[in-house]
This record gives sequence, C-alpha cells and structure tokens, in this order.
Amino acid sequence: MNIGKAPFPDRTIVRIAAHLPDLIVFGDFTSERPSMDYFDGVLMFVDISGFTAMTEKFSTAMYMDRGAEQLVEILNNHISAIVEKVLIYGGDILKFAGDALLALWKVERNQLKNFITVVVKCSLEIHGVFENQESEEGLDIRVKIGLSAGHIKKLVFGDEKSYFLVVGQAVEDVRFAQNMAQMNEIILSPNCWQLCDRNVIEIERIPDQRAVKVNFLKLPSTYNFDEFFMKCMSNLSYYPSGDHKNILRLASTLECDPELEMCLQKYIMGSILKQIDDKQLRGYLSELRPVTIVFVNLQFKGQETADDIAQAIQDASVYINSVLKTFKGQINKVFMFDKGCSFLCVFGFPGEKAPDEITHALESAIVIFDYCSQIFKIRPPSDVTVNVLPFFLFCDTVIGQKVNIAARMMMYYPGIVTCDSVTYSSCGLPSYFFKELPKQHMKGVAEPGPVYQCLGLNEKVLSCFGLIRLSCPILFLLIGRDKEIRLFLHTMREFLQMRCSRVLMFQGLLGYGKSHLIRELGFLAQDDNHRVIAIGLTKVSINHNFHTIQLLMASVLGLDTCKHYKERQHHLKEKVKNWLDVELYCILNDIFHVQFPMTREASKISEVKKQTELEELFMNILSETSREEKLIFIIDESQHIDIASWKFMEELIRKVSVFFILALSPFLETPCKAASAIMKNRNTTFVMIGEISSKDMLSKVCFDLHVVSIPKELEVYLVEGSCGIPFYGEELLKNLDHHKVLIIHQYQPEEKQKKNWNVLFKNYTKPQINVDMYSVSTIERIDVCDIASGVRLKNVSPPATLKEISLVQLDSMSLSQQMLVRCAAIIGETFTTSLLFEILPCWNMKMMVKALATLVQSSIFYCFQSHKELRHLTNRKNATFEVHHRSLALQSSQKIGDGQIVEENEVTQSHILRFCKPIMQKTAYELWLKDQKSALHVKCARFLEEDAHKCEHCGRGDFIPFHHFAVDIRLNTLDMETILMLKTHDAILSYHSSFFFTSPEEIGEKILCLFDNTLIKISSTEEITAPTEPCQCLEILEYVLLPLAYHFTILEESSKALYYYLEVVAGYINLTDYYLAYVYLCEGERLLKSMKHEKSWSFKFEVAIFYALKGQVSFHVGQMVLAKKMTRKALKLLNRVFPYNCFSVLLQTHIEKNKHANYINQKAQNLPPPQKRKMAQLYQQISCLSTIWQIYSLDCACHCKYFEHLAAMMQVNSALKTQDDFEIIKAYLDYSLHSQLGRYQGLWFKYEVMAIETIFNKPLNKETIEMILHVAVKLSHIKFLMGYLELAIQLGFRAYRMWQLTKSPNIEYMVLHRLGRALFLKNRYSKYIEVLQWMWSFAVEEEHTVSQGLFYFNCLDILLYGGFIYRTFEECLHFINEKEDNKILKFHCGLLLALYSDVAIWFARLEEWGSFEIFYNKAKKLVQRRSISNIQCEGFSRYLECQVLNLQKQIQAQTENVQDIGVELLKSLENVVAQCSTGPLYYPRIYHLMAYVCILMGDEDNCNLFLRTALQICDVHGNLLERSWLTISKKWWYSDKVNTDESWLQIVLLLPQWDEIKLDELKIKNVEQNKFRFKIAITDSTF
Repeated sequence: MNIGKAPFPDRTIVRIAAHLPDLIVFGDFTSERPSMDYFDGVLMFVDISGFTAMTEKFSTAMYMDRGAEQLVEILNNHISAIVEKVLIYGGDILKFAGDALLALWKVERNQLKNFITVVVKCSLEIHGVFENQESEEGLDIRVKIGLSAGHIKKLVFGDEKSYFLVVGQAVEDVRFAQNMAQMNEIILSPNCWQLCDRNVIEIERIPDQRAVKVNFLKLPSTYNFDEFFMKCMSNLSYYPSGDHKNILRLASTLECDPELEMCLQKYIMGSILKQIDDKQLRGYLSELRPVTIVFVNLQFKGQETADDIAQAIQDASVYINSVLKTFKGQINKVFMFDKGCSFLCVFGFPGEKAPDEITHALESAIVIFDYCSQIFKIRPPSDVTVNVLPFFLFCDTVIGQKVNIAARMMMYYPGIVTCDSVTYSSCGLPSYFFKELPKQHMKGVAEPGPVYQCLGLNEKVLSCFGLIRLSCPILFLLIGRDKEIRLFLHTMREFLQMRCSRVLMFQGLLGYGKSHLIRELGFLAQDDNHRVIAIGLTKVSINHNFHTIQLLMASVLGLDTCKHYKERQHHLKEKVKNWLDVELYCILNDIFHVQFPMTREASKISEVKKQTELEELFMNILSETSREEKLIFIIDESQHIDIASWKFMEELIRKVSVFFILALSPFLETPCKAASAIMKNRNTTFVMIGEISSKDMLSKVCFDLHVVSIPKELEVYLVEGSCGIPFYGEELLKNLDHHKVLIIHQYQPEEKQKKNWNVLFKNYTKPQINVDMYSVSTIERIDVCDIASGVRLKNVSPPATLKEISLVQLDSMSLSQQMLVRCAAIIGETFTTSLLFEILPCWNMKMMVKALATLVQSSIFYCFQSHKELRHLTNRKNATFEVHHRSLALQSSQKIGDGQIVEENEVTQSHILRFCKPIMQKTAYELWLKDQKSALHVKCARFLEEDAHKCEHCGRGDFIPFHHFAVDIRLNTLDMETILMLKTHDAILSYHSSFFFTSPEEIGEKILCLFDNTLIKISSTEEITAPTEPCQCLEILEYVLLPLAYHFTILEESSKALYYYLEVVAGYINLTDYYLAYVYLCEGERLLKSMKHEKSWSFKFEVAIFYALKGQVSFHVGQMVLAKKMTRKALKLLNRVFPYNCFSVLLQTHIEKNKHANYINQKAQNLPPPQKRKMAQLYQQISCLSTIWQIYSLDCACHCKYFEHLAAMMQVNSALKTQDDFEIIKAYLDYSLHSQLGRYQGLWFKYEVMAIETIFNKPLNKETIEMILHVAVKLSHIKFLMGYLELAIQLGFRAYRMWQLTKSPNIEYMVLHRLGRALFLKNRYSKYIEVLQWMWSFAVEEEHTVSQGLFYFNCLDILLYGGFIYRTFEECLHFINEKEDNKILKFHCGLLLALYSDVAIWFARLEEWGSFEIFYNKAKKLVQRRSISNIQCEGFSRYLECQVLNLQKQIQAQTENVQDIGVELLKSLENVVAQCSTGPLYYPRIYHLMAYVCILMGDEDNCNLFLRTALQICDVHGNLLERSWLTISKKWWYSDKVNTDESWLQIVLLLPQWDEIKLDELKIKNVEQNKFRFKIAITDSTF
C-alpha cells in the first residue's frame, strides 16, 4: 500500500480530531446520556511486548538526556509503525492505553468475511515491521495480536465530559484471543474463525481451544490483493480516497464547524484541550512526567441488562468526575473487561500538578469507593475495587510497570481501597490510616512490594496515635541550626524565670528540617519538673473540630498509656471528678473514645454548650497541672491546627503559664483570627527558618555517608543542588546512592597513592579530612567517598521527589511563564536576558517582561545587573531570622501594585538571570524533546558566537592567540588585522632610543621617567587611549564561552565544544583561577577521548594546546614533574622538540645562538610577519618554553642550568620570529630574569635595555599602554626578587597607578603584594599599611579569595616579624579555617603553604607543639608543590623556619639522631640558596636560619660566617627588617644573660595595635625590638 502522508492543516478542529477515533468524529451526537449504538465490525487488539520495560527504563533513567526524547524516538520508529499500518488498512484506532492498542473496522455484516482477510494482512505486516528488529536501546519489542468479529455496541456516557466504550461479545473475544497469543503470534477468536475466508488463511490449531493461530495468507498467484483491498475500502464510509488518497485519515480534512467542534471537545480531557487551544509548541504533550492514578474497578453480577449497566456506568462517571474536579484530577480512560468496567483517573496532568497530589488521590478514592459501592445494580461493596498508585504519563497515556501491578492488585485485593508502598510513604499521612495486607504472589509481577489498605482519612482513632516520641538528639539533625537552638534556650529561660506563657513558632518551607528540629528541642526541654508533650498533625487534622486539643489533653490526662477503653474510662473518672458532673461524663465519649452512659441531662445540652463545658474542663485541668510542673507543648505541622483549637490556645496562653513550640509551613490561606492573634502576641517569638550554610551541608553529607571527606565535585553538586535545604540534600544523596554513583572506601594518604593527573588533582578538590565529628574509639577505619568512574554529576537527572515539587510550581504558572522557564532551562542555570529573549517564540515582549517580573517575584529567578551581584549571591544563604508580626501589624500597608512596577523595571534593567533552584532548571529541561532541544541549542550558539572573544578592554582577540585561525572556526567578530585598522590616531612618546652608553642606575631613572611620562599622557590626552571600562573577560567566560561549549556538547559537535573549552581554560588561567581551569580542562579531556584521532593539522594543534594548558595548570599548582611531561608533549606536537640529554642541549644551544643573531637581523629589516596559522603555533611554543625554563630553574642539579638556559633562549627566538613587539618584550624580560637568577653577569642588563628600546618610540595607544604596564609589573617583580627594594617600590607605585587607569585584570593584587613586601622589608610601616588597605578594599569589593589570603598572610607576617598587630592572630586563623577548603585557594598552593607555615611558626614560638604539628603537617603536604612565584618562595622560607624550630624542640627533647637531622636540614638550606629560582632577596632569611642551625649544632664559626653574609646582603639590599632581626639574634646568641621576659609569650602580650602607634614615629621605631629570640640549646657534640 503506497499511501503518503500529507501534513495536517493547522485548524483547531483537526487538532481535536487527532485525539479521537472516526467512530466518534463521524458519529451521531445525541444529547441522551447514556446512549447505545449497535453495529458489526472486526476488532484488532495489539499488545506491545517490551514496551513496559522500555518505559520503565526511561522513567528511571539516571541522566537527563535519557528520558522522553529517547522514548519519542523509539515510539516514532517502532510503535507508530503499528498506527500507520492500521490506518493504511482502513482501521480506526479506538484506544491506546499503556502497551495495548484496540482498532476497529466498522462494516456491514456481509462484509465481515472480506475485512477479516484485510485485517489479517494488516496484522502480518505489523509483525513484519518488528521481525528481527531490535531498538537502539537494546530492548526487544515484539507484538501479540488478537482478532475478533461480530456484533459490537458503542456506549456513550458522561455529563459535562463525554466518554465512550465498545462492549459486547466481540470485545470479550478479542481480549481473550490476545491473551492466548504468544510473542509474534496472531490469534483468531472462534467467531472470527467461523466468519473468515478459510481458503486464504493458513492456520494452526490450538489444542483444546476453538480459537486458531494464523500462520500466513495463502493467496493464489493470480489473486490481485490490491484490487481486492481497494474494493473493500470502498465499503468504508470514511476511508480517504480520490483527492484525499495521500492522507491517512479523512478527519484531517475537517473544515471549521463550531457546532461539531463543541461536541468533540467534550471527549477531550481538559488539560489536553487547554494545550490545543493555546497552540502549544509541537511535542508539549510529549512529556514523561510522574502522576498519581486512581483505578476504579466496578464488577457487575453478570445478570444485568445492557441498559442497566449503561446507566450504572453513567452514574458512576458523573459522580467520579465531580469528585476529581475538586482536586484537579481527570478521567483519563474508561474500558470494559470481563463483567466489569474500569475508570482510570489521573492526577497531575501537564498544567494540573498540585501539592499534596497523593493525599488528594487517596481522599478521592475513599469518597468514590463509598459512593460506587451503593450504585444501583452493582454488587455489594466487596466488588468495588479502588487502587491508588504513582505512575508515569507520556502523551496522555499512563505507562510503566505499575500498570501491570495495578491490574493485578484489583484482581488479588478486590472490594477495598489499596495502594502501593510508594503511595503509602509519600502521602504524608500517619500510618494508622493504613493497614498492610498479606503478601500474595501476583502473576507477571516479580516484586510488587508491600500493599496497603487505606482505612479512611478521618481522625476517629485513638488519641495517642498523634504523639511524637522524643528521643536522644542526634548530632547531625542539629547541624546548621545553632541560631534556632539559641533562640529556644533564650525563650525557655524567659518562660522558666518570668512564669508567663511563651510561644516559639518555627516557620519554613518543605524540607527545611522543622520536624527534626522541634523533636530535638523537645528532648532538650525535658527536665525533672517539666512535662513535655509533643504531637504531630496531619493534612486532615484541620477538618476535625478540636482535634489538636484532644491530642494534647489525652497526653496530659495520661490516656496515651492506656491500652483499652475501660482503662481510659477509669483513668478519666479520677482526673475529671473534681471538675465535671457525673451526668456530663458522656460528653467525653467522642473526644477520648470512651463509653460513658448517655444521661438525660447530657442529651439536652446543645453543641455550643457542650463545647463550652469541655473548654472549661480542659482549662481547669491545665491550670492545676501547670502549678505542679512546667507544661511544654510541641506541635508539628501546626498549620493544620483547627480553628477551635486555635481559639482555645489563644485563651490558654492568656490564663495559664505554658510554653508552646510550634513548627509550621506557610499558611495556604489567611490564618484565622485566633492564630493571627497568637502570632502578634508580645510573648510570641516567630522564626523563619532559613537554609543551612554550605559548610554545614558538607558536614551533614559526611555524617550521612559516615565518611570524613567527599570529592569537591560531589560537594558542589549537593550544595548547589540543595540550595541549603536539608531535605533536598538528602534526596539528591539517595538518588546518587540508588544509581550506585557513590563509592565508599578506606582513606588512603596522598603520599601512598599512585601519582598521575587524575589522582593528583582529585586530591586538590577534596576537602580537608575531618575526623573530629567522630569519636576515634568508635570507628575501626576512616572512610572517604568518591564518585564512580565516568559519572558526570551535572547531567544526573534529579530525583522524582524533587522533580515533583518543581512540576507543581511549573503547572501553577501561566503558559507564558512556563515557556519562559522552559526556554531558560535550555540556556542553563545562569543566563543573560538578551539570550533568553532571543530564543523565545514570537510572543508579545511586554507580556514576557511582565511574566519574567512575576517569576522573579515568585523566587523562580534571581535577577542581577552585574556579575559581581551574582557572585555575591552565590556566597549568601537566606539565614534564619525573626519576624515581628506585632510590629508589622502596626505599620501602614503599602500598595500592592508598586512592587510589581518595581520588579518590571528591575527586570528590564537586569542583564543576568539565574534559577533560584537548579532542580527547577533540570526539571524544565527534561520536558523538551530532543529535536526541540537541538533547535534551541543551535539558536543559542548562533547568538553567542558573535561575542566569543576577549572583551574590548583586552583587544577582542582569542584567549589562545590566533586560535580560530589555526582550527578554521570562523566567529562573527573582527579579526586582529581589522581591529588594528580601526585604531585611532596615536600619540608619540618624545624620547630617543640610544641606551647603549647608559649605566644601570641611569637606565633605572629613564625607565621611571618613561612610566611617569606615560601616566601623564594617559590622564591628559583628549583622545581615549586607555580603556574606559574594566576588563569583562570573566563575564565573557561565564556567559558566552562556557554556554557555547555546553551547547555544542549537547549538539554533539565535539570539535567546536573542545575549541571553546580550551578557550575557557586559557581564560581562567589568565585570570589565575586554576581550579576552574582544571575543571574545564577535564571537560575538554572527556571530549578529546570521545573524538576520533584525526591526522589533520587542526586536530593536532588542538591536542597540543590541550597538553600545553595541562602543563600550565600543573605548573601553577606546583606539580612540576607533570608540568614538564605535558609541556614536552605539547612542544613535540608543535614541531619544537626540546632535547632530553646534555649533549643534545649543548648542540641545540649552539644552533639557537646562530638563529638568535639571524632573527635580530630580520627584525631590523622589517620583514612581513608570519601567517596567522603560524603565529598561533609560535605563541604556543613561546608559552611552553617559558614554562620549561622556569621548571628547570627549580632544580639545583648542575646540568639543569643548561636546559634552563636553552629553553629561555628558544623562547626569545620564537618571540622574535613572531615579529610581535609585545611577545618580544615579554621574552626579553623573561630572559633577563633567567640571566639574573642563573647569575649570567651582563646578559640581564642587555635584555632589559632591549625590552625598553622596543617600546620607547612606539605610538601611545592601547597596545603600547598594555606593554608599558607589563614592563612596569615585570620589572617591579624582577627588582624585588633580586633585592633592589628601592627601585621595586618606585616601580610598584607606578605600576599600581597605571593599573588604576587601565583596569587590567589580575594585576592589582600581585602588584600590591610585592609593593607591600618591599615596604615591609624597608620598615616603611605607614606606607605598608596603606598598601594593605588598598589590597583589602580590592579583596572585599571583588570578593577575591586570593587577595584575602595574601592580606592575611601579610597580617601574620606583621605579627611574627613586624612587632605590632594590624589584624589579630585569631582573625587570621579564623580566615584560614574558613577558607582552607576553598576550591580556588587550594589551587594556590604557595599561598596556603605560607599561611600554614606562619601559623605553625606562631604556635612553635609559643611552644604549643600540638597545634604546631597540625599546621606543620598541612604545610609539609604542600612543600612538594613548588613554583617560581614570590609567594611560593616566601611560603617555603617560612616552612624552613618551621623545620628549624622543630629541630630546636628535638634538640631540647634530646631526640635520637638529632645530629643527623640537623645536618640534613643544613643541606636543605644550602640547596635552597643554590637553586636558580631563589632570588637574592630571600638569602638573608636563609642564612639567618643556617646560622641558627649551626649554633644549635655547636658550630660557632660557620654561624658567624652566615651571620656576616646575611648582614652584608641586607646592607646591599637595604633590607632593614631582616637586618634588625639578625642584629638582635647575634646579640641574643652571644650574650651571657638570658632574659626570660624576652620570651615570645611576653613579647606577644606587649605587642601594640597599629592604631596605637601609627601617629608616633618613635613608637613605630621601637617595634623593631619586638622580634622573636631563637632559643639556644647546644648539643654535646659539635658540628
């Protein structure tokens, strides 16, 4: 059959008809309900085997990209083939439910024979589609088909909504035939076999059955089936023919007919009709979402007439619909089976999701059960069965394994309301509403789990069932709730002291841990004279009058311990005899479930009088009890307190001294007058519970997992995903555990692990091991948690519980708001408003802005005007706070509309938006189908590519120079040449370039003059040569390049995704954020492993960049072995092989010298620069060679100097080859530094002069300013390292002023740190403190963690060596403890080493050796991570001081082999001096330590030698700080008297604050004497 498929016209009636069979679309629309129609036809029942397993797999998929879109793809490729075949052969699809399909061929009686043949042919072709075919997911999908023919009845019923059924013997026959069929079989019912053409159907008899199995059609060779088929189709009224022959259904050609449309709408569910009316995007209904279903099964006697059954179904449907309407439920399908009818009711359709969905379903089930059990002509209640289960819904069809379970539960547990264990545990109702049923073996269900009977949702149960049992507090439940506990203890003290009532109310959203909190507060409240009563309410408590007081009083009266009503009755008599007349005892019957005899007096009392008597009785009892003991009432879920109980509580608080502790969620409606009065009472403390901090969340996770450490990736996933909400964190953790993502294993020290990239850097991202949370005696081993290999947490699908919360929020939104959220989910968790509006459908902009403002107001989105605001938010949690309702009530109310206007204005001015909860983003993302996602991802990528470059401040180029030229990725931006052409007129610096005759002093003066002149030119020129805006590269990385990498990864364009990830890594390295550089380098590595290794130059270049970046990250975090390995690999791929042995080095050095001379000559000839592709390669070579020589400078081995020298020379040659002046200047200055560190006399001065000459006559433009700034910064670093402190200070101040004008990124904190250190060493404390204040302002304003770390390192150094206090030691230590697990700080190992060593020195000087060992061991782990940075050298020198102080302790304790330890330490100190990377600036400190070691070992001669050498270097450098300390040490060591008042403890007690001395120069001078005195304890043997 060659029938094509034409697109449907976009008419509402056509879209409606697509959901209905022709039997309805072209049927009669009589108003009579119920109505019955009789006809003949052939039925086909198809069961899709494997469909259930497939849907179950996708509904519980671990990753977000394994859900609905894969299901749609398989449905389109496989299951839709069934539908297409049925329609081609003229069938009418009546029902599609789960894994079954029912089709009808409605024909005259005399046509049944021919049409059975057509249907058999159709069935065989359906089998052919699935024969030997396996889905891409490896799931075997097969079909079983049953056929029947004969008389059929159509039943139409309903009221506001209409439903239809096909009933009759033929329907029973087709179901019977399908049940008999095995996989890939077609079974004809007995009647169908009787009516068919037996001459053309080859069958196989089934033993003991009248039904037969079809083998094939045995058509004669002369038989023309197509002609036969067309003849048959001519007998079908609505088969497409003539002009409509290319369409599958005639219903798709319907013209607009309002009357018909209105009739058809009644057959469509409200949620689907709403989507159709609003013209939702294609596939909107194709969501795979969790729902709750209620199966209502009506079993008939079998003796009723058809009219009786029809009327019973009609009555049931009308009532069921009215009940469901209240709770946003809908009848999804109605179907008949053997002597029964089932209604499939669904809660949670798209747009209809509501909170407490399961509770509503259970309540509806009970009400429906009670009604249907008594409908006319239905058997007794045992034959009405209702099941409540959670399911998954796809395309308005309930799917999954639970469908089979529901069917079996109706069969094995008839006549009651049942539910499964998931419904039981998720409904939030107390267990006494349910009864667990005996387990039964259900056919076809392997593990059904426990089944429960719902007994009814009423509170007519024993009072004690509402009590909460208080137990010993568990530590982890109170993690992060210190403020709440303090508020409780304060309120408790007031209650006990003032003898008046107190109310403490804790309000918080779902999951904030209110219930856990008040349970533990209840335990803390217990005492000998305290009566603590805790109860928990339920969602139905509010509907029962006086229920809360009933529960409280039952416990006060001691009824909760009584096992029988007689015991309760006897107990009550004793308690109430003094307060209630005997004739009125019976009014307690309903309250406490006792059976006092009814009296005439009691029967005459009105309900109002009865309530008054009860309240008076309870008040008297409580008043008397409160005199004997303190009453403390704890009520959980207090928002469910009924109105009568609120009123009684309000009066009780006024009359009796009681303490109420209430935990509640926000009221859904305005609270009653009594509740409001209690909240506004002056004795009420109302607390809004906030989120817990990231650190507390980490502690809670570690406690839950019984581990001391988790990976940083897992920490980030849980902290960000939970948003500080404990319940969210628990559910995320359970979900990961369910998918076997977490691996718990014994802790292995870092030094025992095999050294490789993954292990090394995994340790960087692990938090500090914390064993304090456990008692060491209670654990046999220390465990840590890791993530299973290959798991990507950011792609893990959220747990179903959290998705349901998000779906409720989504469905409560308007369609425009939903579309905003769903489109935003495509972009990511954080996005820009411009990109969001770019990908939105063409809707009214004003409407979208209004919707966006509403979403911001509803806490779906945060909005920000800058990246700084966003960064500030990520470090902030909504902490717990008090709400003063009394004060708020006295304030004048503000207009509601003003808030909305402010929000809309705020949204229009904002540039950045962020999901408040990442779970919402993931949930909304999963609602899209694969092709929809792809289209939107492409749209996002096209928009973002326009800005995929550095910011305008930094020249708008690639982060990896000339990157897009090398790999042929063309961005929609100007290339470098065009940018150069657009540059404005340049101002010329008026200087000459002859420096060859000048001395170093003269060149220093000229350099300073050059910088001063540049500063004047920048600030005075009318033309804008300096940037007007600060660097925006971080924002570009966050909002352009990272999203591009993400979008291209989703689109499976790996080469483009890798390109952008490499750009991101280079960007973060430029910004000195090595943690994020590492994170995204790992993303790039995953992509690289998934790509085919091509031989193209572009791919080779990308791999080279990958290794180069890997080497840079390793270098900056101190992993030099790995850095050297990676960098060598990169150089090899860049065709610049670096030699491995000394002979090759010497040969290559000679070659490079010759090349150097040639390149200098070429530079003078002004030859054209290399092509862009070659430039990209040269830039990477320069970067790698710079890394290589610095690595070799750290090695004190003699031969390493040759390797270092060669690498530095190769860097200069590669730079000269680029003919880029900026790169040449950088290379010259690097070579100058190398020459000075390597003690190559004369070379350094030559290259510094060459660097200055290069910029001296350049025009003053943005590029030149950037060069001059780099020279200023680099020279200040060189001069500082080499000990030229005065020049370093002058250069530092000029570099800082230049930074203020240019705002170059990551310059300020480095410049300020070096400038501050130089001033510190020169004892210029006033200027030093001023510089520190600049650094602190920058650190706070930018929230720059590294700057904060440098600031506190300087503060510790002031304490240790400066002799005064700028920030206290306690403040510095607090910072270290708070930030030591900071992901950025952990990748700055030199800074951490300096901080740990300083703290260890402090404790060693105080001789607090236990604390010293903690920080000394932390520093010891970082020592191997060496780098060439200033802070690394400073940190290492402090670590050496720790070793020296530790040696002194060992000598004093007469430790064994202390002499050998001292000798090894002295060798280590000598090696530090010998290292090329150690600048002369640090020599005085090293020689000072060497002198101390010598005097400890009894070697005074060498001690004097080292002291003299150190003092001489201090005089050369002008290092006053070190000189004063050396002088004091010399005097101290050789003095005959030891003054105990000069111990470090005594010095610390006398240290002045800076504010005390800053205005007195004499006091500042005197602090130089506040230096630590190295204690001498000489060994018996000499050195």
